[in-house]
Amino acid sequence: MFPVDRPRRLRRTPALRRLVAETSLQARHLVLPMFVADGITEQREISSMPGVFQHTLDSLSKAAEEAVAAGVGGLMLFGVPRPEDKDATGTGASDPDGILNRGLRALKADLGDATVIMADTCLDEFTDHGHCGVLTPEGVVDNDATLTRYVDMAVAQADAGAHLLGPSGMMDGQVAAIRGGLDAAGHTEVGQLAYSAKYASAFYGPFREAVGSSLQGDRRTYQQDAANRREAAHEVELDLAEGADMVMVKPAMSYLDILRDVANISPVPVAAYQISGEYAMITAAAQNGWIDRDAAVLESLTSIRRAGADVVLTYWATEAAGWL
Repeated sequence: MFPVDRPRRLRRTPALRRLVAETSLQARHLVLPMFVADGITEQREISSMPGVFQHTLDSLSKAAEEAVAAGVGGLMLFGVPRPEDKDATGTGASDPDGILNRGLRALKADLGDATVIMADTCLDEFTDHGHCGVLTPEGVVDNDATLTRYVDMAVAQADAGAHLLGPSGMMDGQVAAIRGGLDAAGHTEVGQLAYSAKYASAFYGPFREAVGSSLQGDRRTYQQDAANRREAAHEVELDLAEGADMVMVKPAMSYLDILRDVANISPVPVAAYQISGEYAMITAAAQNGWIDRDAAVLESLTSIRRAGADVVLTYWATEAAGWL
């Protein structure tokens, strides 16, 4: 009549639950994505991502210092140029005086090696068409012409002080091209956090507001199809063979199965990006009183860690680090 096995014994108190927890979530596991914008005089809240801001150089430094003091593992920086500074090939991305490279230099000057400074190595914020690469006259992204631009961008970011570069454009051969360019420029110590399994997702919407995207059309010819699973493992294996120092799955919460697959095969650390739409969903539900915000944030981050992420990029990094 009565059970012999009673697993509830190990759930009886917070101390027991803490003792036997299979997955840990620590501040060092978290990376804070940040946006630095040109042409603004004070930080500007992103309407679809309440609590997340486009920063000036001054507010960027302040927010970065707060994140590091809270114990976050790193910072991933995105640049938001003025609309008039965008062009067809995204020249602002490799300009030493472009907003992203100025932001990287500011972080390096302020923080040195106290945290891991990461840079988004992609052209979409800097092109007037909003795509992640150079277009052919027919309007198709030219893979190999784009690789040349990625190399230029990568070297500029390394010159500006980035520790890790984040090639996120999903161009074939991007990791190898960037590695070769970095090594030729003497940046053999600068690593790559490759966005190896990046899916064409509806959940990127708020991010496009965050970076002032000029996207025309969609990115389905280069980002992965949500229907595909094996393809992600293939993409990861290619990036590993090309020299990726870390690999990433993006988005995180809708792709936990992919994350587990990647963690099972990767000999290098695995990251996952809790993206803008995932942030916005939890935030909006909490603002409506439908869920407990803080509990949902921690549960979501723990689920990403449980699925296999060594590192989690999240807009809650500083706040969650403080809780932890």
